[in-house]
Amino acid sequence: MRLKKHILLYIILLLGVIVTTLPMIYMISTSLKPNGALYEFPPRFFPSISEITLENYRYILNEGKFYINFLNSMFVSTISVTIAAIVASALGFCISRFRFKGRKQLFGFIIVTMIIPGTTLILPQYELAVKLNVINKLSGLIPFYVAWVIPYSTFMIKGFVDNLPHELDEAVYIDGGSIYTVYFRIVLPLIKPSIASITIFNFLTAWEEYPWANTVINDNMKRTLPIAISGFFGQHQFTQWGYVFALSALSLIPVILVYIVFQKYFVSGLTAGSVKG
Repeated sequence: MRLKKHILLYIILLLGVIVTTLPMIYMISTSLKPNGALYEFPPRFFPSISEITLENYRYILNEGKFYINFLNSMFVSTISVTIAAIVASALGFCISRFRFKGRKQLFGFIIVTMIIPGTTLILPQYELAVKLNVINKLSGLIPFYVAWVIPYSTFMIKGFVDNLPHELDEAVYIDGGSIYTVYFRIVLPLIKPSIASITIFNFLTAWEEYPWANTVINDNMKRTLPIAISGFFGQHQFTQWGYVFALSALSLIPVILVYIVFQKYFVSGLTAGSVKG
């Protein structure tokens, strides 16, 4: 009976892996096909060896706009992730360690904002962007991306800080250290796994965000990669899926690199921040 349960569990996990990886495999296989091969009948999931071509990738890499869009996305995502990590770590530390009036209400407000879809706030956000004079500027993306990810980041980091013994803080205070010593010398090094885990999610959020970037940015030279990908839809009277999937595959490289860099902290950061005690 135990063996059957294990076999059933592995079958379910295998089916889950197949379902989640098939779209990526199809994207990569299609990017290696000529554009005309996509409309062949009967359709084939994988191209034959003789059909494999890198023409779609050559076209994308020879386009000067690709590098500009790539750098725009990298700039916006990196700055957003960095600011969010600084603000959320400090905010999570303060809510966890200090007892002040309105503390529970503040944390409750943070939890409530997590359930509000960002797209429902596009109109008020656009009005705010107009008043701040950040329309058609990359700076019009960064503060809004930061605002979107701070609630979840703060929630995760607070849960992680809650698990740190208060005796560590008291030992620093006894030795004459300040609250800044506690934060920078004790807490911050210990919450690196939590910061690493939210960094992956926050980078992915900023990297692949499309609706707000498409609303604010009109200049081709300031557009991010998701907008560049959408530019191939309907181009020349039909969608050039080979170019779309090639550009999509290239856009995955930074996300994979970020995950590889932070993956050793990923699981521990999620589990430690999800429960207390």
